[in-house]
Amino acid sequence: MADAFLGSFARLMASKPELVRVERKEMDESFAEIVIYADKNDTGKLIGKDGKMINSLKTVISGYKAKNGTSYRITVKSNDE
Repeated sequence: MADAFLGSFARLMASKPELVRVERKEMDESFAEIVIYADKNDTGKLIGKDGKMINSLKTVISGYKAKNGTSYRITVKSNDE
């Protein structure tokens, strides 16, 4: 559910929403990594000035931990990587 929210949000922010994709990797039963892949120019928008946008997203997603007990790490990468 957290990955679906992040995907929708990233597509709204991106100049090229068709290039945005989200992958969820389960590390163990209580930890998952969500990787947002976007166009190189859109990664800056998703991270924000001084990392404020990505930190805000991390704060929102931390609320999911209260619901299902899973901690999340959010990473933004360029499609080139």
